[in-house]
Amino acid sequence: MATAIDFKTFGTVASHILLAEQPYPIMLRGRHGVGKSQVVYQIAERLSWDAEKQSIALDVPAGTRDNIVPLTMIERRASQMTEGDLLGLPSIDGGSTTFNPPDWFKTACDRPCVLFLDELDRAITEVRQGFFEVAGSRKLSGWKLHPGTVIFAAVNGGQHGSQYQVADLDPAEADRWIVFDVEPTVEDWLTWATDSGINKVLWDFINQNRAHLEHNGDIDPTVVYPSRRSWDRLNGVATSRNLFEADPSILYALTAGFVGTEASVALVDFIKNYERQISVEDILDEGMFEKLEDQGITDLTALVEKMDAVNVFGEELSDNRSKNLAELFSRVPSEVAMKIWTQLTSGRDDEVNVVKFYSQVCSDGRPVASHLVELCGGDGDAVKS
Repeated sequence: MATAIDFKTFGTVASHILLAEQPYPIMLRGRHGVGKSQVVYQIAERLSWDAEKQSIALDVPAGTRDNIVPLTMIERRASQMTEGDLLGLPSIDGGSTTFNPPDWFKTACDRPCVLFLDELDRAITEVRQGFFEVAGSRKLSGWKLHPGTVIFAAVNGGQHGSQYQVADLDPAEADRWIVFDVEPTVEDWLTWATDSGINKVLWDFINQNRAHLEHNGDIDPTVVYPSRRSWDRLNGVATSRNLFEADPSILYALTAGFVGTEASVALVDFIKNYERQISVEDILDEGMFEKLEDQGITDLTALVEKMDAVNVFGEELSDNRSKNLAELFSRVPSEVAMKIWTQLTSGRDDEVNVVKFYSQVCSDGRPVASHLVELCGGDGDAVKS
């Protein structure tokens, strides 16, 4: 069984491949609806072509210098292509037949592009054989890709292939690609959802009910299951129509069509009790610690994750927030305290928040320091240092 990686790790390793002297073609292999296409587009936005150095540039905005140009994004659904869509149309020149490439392939040959071949394992054999040459030799029918053109593909095969109507890549075909099996984490989705403006209610629901984000078992074709894609689609409809605040029966009926019965029931029940949820502002700004009563480890952990999602630990804490964070630290179980400490110490490079926090937890003989002693392996001297 192949070892899968999350999207954060994939983004890092893909960058190394693309910045190498030869940008090898990259294939993402994974389940439907997990965001393979979106991560390709996210990486593409970070790429440009340095015409002076004749190399790919990462995170250098186009237009910064005259020689930095953006990469044109070209997406082709291989599953919808015929051989003619790939090779183009023949013409006679000087008594011999040549093929005129389709416009998208000529573009990828004339200027730097991100060529994204989606659903490659659903393509007919003739199309796949054509892309065999594109991936292996960066050319087709005599036409060579621009040196700044990079190639991505996305497929559903691999360890999940038996659940899909796809063709297996034979060993020689797969060897043309750098293949990554992707299994994004819930944190991947939560980070994306924060940046994408997913409704706060839905974000909190997924954060606290992670098993409902997607279905990981075998698939019954008669059942509607949740996926990362389907939650995004639901969010778009429900938010635009204010349905998260509507009649629960309407919300249930709508949600079931997107994510299935089980997830729909859970979401509606969650929203009914949403007023009991604790916000970041309740604790860090208002100091409403009475709301922590009857909150279990799962709820408290979710609260810390909400703090991280809104970048509490990445910004400098005010004196009031630092004081309240220390008070929260003193009240939660050790497992949650560890999460607070981990997020705090990794949030900023200048350690200003750690210093502020430490001055609070160790002031006035607070018993809260016992958590720090535990985090330091029982060494009180280590805490003082």
